[in-house]
Amino acid sequence: MKKASLVLMIFLGALLRANAYNVDTIVVRSNAMQKDIKCVVVVPDLYKNEQNKRFPVVYLLHGYGGNYAAWIKAAPHTGATADMAGAIIVCPDGNIGSWYFDSPVDSTFKYETYVSKEVPNYIDVHYRTINNRKSRAVAGLSMGGHGALFLAIKHPDVFGAAVSMSGGVDFTPFPNNWDIAKRLGSYLENKERWESNTAYSIVNNLKNDELAISFECGVSDFFIEVNRKLHQRLLDLKINHDYTERPGAHNWAYWDNAIQFQMIFLKHFFEKETKKD
Repeated sequence: MKKASLVLMIFLGALLRANAYNVDTIVVRSNAMQKDIKCVVVVPDLYKNEQNKRFPVVYLLHGYGGNYAAWIKAAPHTGATADMAGAIIVCPDGNIGSWYFDSPVDSTFKYETYVSKEVPNYIDVHYRTINNRKSRAVAGLSMGGHGALFLAIKHPDVFGAAVSMSGGVDFTPFPNNWDIAKRLGSYLENKERWESNTAYSIVNNLKNDELAISFECGVSDFFIEVNRKLHQRLLDLKINHDYTERPGAHNWAYWDNAIQFQMIFLKHFFEKETKKD
């Protein structure tokens, strides 16, 4: 009986430690879009226990059809990775089909400005963050995977690292999908505009080691070929990066697994940058 009780106590203790992080839902005003937008913030256990400590931040983006709560609801391991990495995780809302750029045809979709400027400004004021690019990363899945790379490449003064999981890193092969034409106009009439808003195209602007980059895709995912193309382009450009393929499709089972690996990558990035200082 005593042995069974001890095992139970150990189990419950581990469970409590695994769920020591705290989840908040906040509202962040977008002046660019003139509206209030919900956002999830996951705060690690250390945040409440070490009142003088400041923390790195990971901005974690959802995919098409998702919202600010998608990661914390559908990927059970997301919250625990905040404790593992010792980082705040912020999940902003990117609406349906924003692709995280500022739409040149729809002024109500300025999610590049929102995620790269307005949300970080709010978080840095209201939470104990380390307010610099070396302690700020952006990650995401699918549409959000594209957004992570796109935003980090365009705003290297804001983000020091980018992670894409199953990212739609080049959406030009899909001209009729995911509301992209609503944000950019038709592909046939606006090819240059489409290409200039893809992560695949703008990596040409990258300098080697300007960003810490990690991306991955499941071999059964419909985005596998565009990820392979991006990997090859980065090799050709001699841009250092991590790229991984493993079994899996375009689903939450894959992303719940992927976030655990990618947060280790970001933990190492934050620690390496801290040692430099």
